[in-house]
Amino acid sequence: MPHVEIKCFPGRTEEQKQICAEKLTEVVAETLGCRISSVSIAIREIAEEDWKTEVWDREIVPAGENLYKKPGYSYE
Repeated sequence: MPHVEIKCFPGRTEEQKQICAEKLTEVVAETLGCRISSVSIAIREIAEEDWKTEVWDREIVPAGENLYKKPGYSYE
């Protein structure tokens, strides 16, 4: 606990993804009051043309009140 999954368009380097995971791990552990060793981070690349069906429709829209940071875009 906790596990965070980031979905993004392809194009980031492995170094960028590693730095993101390290920084996010520190913030999550500090903010949620857990050990760094308890945090896991996954980064999954989703092609731009698949974003609406794989992420927007399946995860963002159904998240409803569990979505603490809403995106500044929509597909409506």
